[in-house]
Amino acid sequence: MRTAYSVRMHASAPGRTPLSTEELRQALLALPGWRHEDDSLVRVIEHRTFRDAIAFLVRIAFEAEMVGHHPEIANVYGRVELRLRTHDAGNRVTALDVSLAAAIDAVLRAS
Repeated sequence: MRTAYSVRMHASAPGRTPLSTEELRQALLALPGWRHEDDSLVRVIEHRTFRDAIAFLVRIAFEAEMVGHHPEIANVYGRVELRLRTHDAGNRVTALDVSLAAAIDAVLRAS
Protein backbone atom coordinates (compact mmCIF):
# COMPACT_ATOMS: atom_id res chain seq x y z
CA MET A 1 0.00 0.00 0.00
CA ARG A 2 1.34 3.42 -0.95
CA THR A 3 1.06 5.98 1.79
CA ALA A 4 1.88 9.67 1.66
CA TYR A 5 5.07 8.82 3.55
CA SER A 6 6.19 6.15 1.06
CA VAL A 7 5.55 8.48 -1.87
CA ARG A 8 7.48 11.29 -0.16
CA MET A 9 10.42 9.00 0.58
CA HIS A 10 10.64 7.48 -2.91
CA ALA A 11 13.94 8.27 -4.65
CA SER A 12 12.19 9.67 -7.72
CA ALA A 13 10.13 12.09 -5.63
CA PRO A 14 10.84 15.79 -6.26
CA GLY A 15 14.13 16.91 -4.75
CA ARG A 16 15.49 13.37 -4.46
CA THR A 17 17.40 13.16 -7.74
CA PRO A 18 21.19 13.57 -7.40
CA LEU A 19 22.43 16.95 -8.57
CA SER A 20 24.68 17.19 -11.60
CA THR A 21 28.21 18.54 -11.20
CA GLU A 22 27.08 21.92 -12.57
CA GLU A 23 23.98 22.06 -10.33
CA LEU A 24 26.17 21.28 -7.33
CA ARG A 25 28.69 23.96 -8.30
CA GLN A 26 25.89 26.53 -8.62
CA ALA A 27 24.36 25.50 -5.29
CA LEU A 28 27.67 25.88 -3.46
CA LEU A 29 28.01 29.45 -4.77
CA ALA A 30 24.90 30.28 -2.74
CA LEU A 31 26.06 28.36 0.35
CA PRO A 32 29.19 30.02 1.75
CA GLY A 33 30.85 27.87 4.39
CA TRP A 34 29.63 24.61 2.84
CA ARG A 35 31.85 22.29 0.81
CA HIS A 36 31.32 19.17 -1.26
CA GLU A 37 33.13 16.18 0.23
CA ASP A 38 32.52 12.44 -0.25
CA ASP A 39 29.19 12.98 -2.04
CA SER A 40 27.94 15.19 0.82
CA LEU A 41 27.48 18.85 1.65
CA VAL A 42 29.64 19.46 4.72
CA ARG A 43 29.89 22.40 7.07
CA VAL A 44 31.77 22.84 10.34
CA ILE A 45 30.51 25.48 12.75
CA GLU A 46 32.44 26.55 15.84
CA HIS A 47 30.31 27.78 18.74
CA ARG A 48 31.68 29.45 21.85
CA THR A 49 30.35 26.83 24.24
CA PHE A 50 28.87 23.35 24.32
CA ARG A 51 25.56 24.89 25.39
CA ASP A 52 25.55 27.16 22.33
CA ALA A 53 26.28 24.17 20.08
CA ILE A 54 23.44 22.12 21.55
CA ALA A 55 21.00 25.06 21.33
CA PHE A 56 21.91 25.40 17.64
CA LEU A 57 21.37 21.67 17.09
CA VAL A 58 17.93 21.85 18.70
CA ARG A 59 16.97 24.72 16.37
CA ILE A 60 18.10 22.88 13.25
CA ALA A 61 16.31 19.73 14.43
CA PHE A 62 13.02 21.61 14.02
CA GLU A 63 14.01 22.64 10.47
CA ALA A 64 14.98 19.05 9.62
CA GLU A 65 11.71 17.67 10.96
CA MET A 66 9.67 20.16 8.94
CA VAL A 67 11.18 18.92 5.67
CA GLY A 68 11.52 15.29 6.75
CA HIS A 69 15.24 15.27 6.02
CA HIS A 70 17.95 14.94 8.66
CA PRO A 71 21.65 15.80 8.73
CA GLU A 72 24.41 13.56 9.95
CA ILE A 73 25.76 15.36 13.01
CA ALA A 74 29.05 15.23 14.90
CA ASN A 75 29.43 17.39 18.00
CA VAL A 76 32.47 17.86 20.22
CA TYR A 77 32.18 20.66 22.76
CA GLY A 78 31.43 23.78 20.67
CA ARG A 79 32.29 22.19 17.32
CA VAL A 80 29.42 20.95 15.15
CA GLU A 81 30.00 19.15 11.87
CA LEU A 82 27.00 18.69 9.60
CA ARG A 83 26.89 16.35 6.63
CA LEU A 84 23.96 16.40 4.21
CA ARG A 85 23.21 13.76 1.60
CA THR A 86 20.09 11.91 0.55
CA HIS A 87 20.30 8.25 1.49
CA ASP A 88 17.48 7.13 -0.78
CA ALA A 89 19.17 8.84 -3.75
CA GLY A 90 22.27 6.67 -3.44
CA ASN A 91 23.89 8.80 -0.73
CA ARG A 92 24.32 11.70 -3.13
CA VAL A 93 23.54 15.41 -2.84
CA THR A 94 20.05 16.44 -3.96
CA ALA A 95 17.99 19.63 -3.99
CA LEU A 96 16.61 18.54 -0.62
CA ASP A 97 20.12 18.78 0.86
CA VAL A 98 20.65 22.22 -0.65
CA SER A 99 17.34 23.38 0.78
CA LEU A 100 18.18 22.09 4.25
CA ALA A 101 21.65 23.69 4.08
CA ALA A 102 20.00 27.03 3.30
CA ALA A 103 17.59 26.58 6.22
CA ILE A 104 20.53 25.78 8.52
CA ASP A 105 22.29 28.94 7.34
CA ALA A 106 19.15 30.93 8.16
CA VAL A 107 19.19 29.50 11.69
CA LEU A 108 22.84 30.54 12.02
CA ARG A 109 22.10 34.08 10.85
CA ALA A 110 19.24 34.37 13.33
CA SER A 111 21.32 33.23 16.31
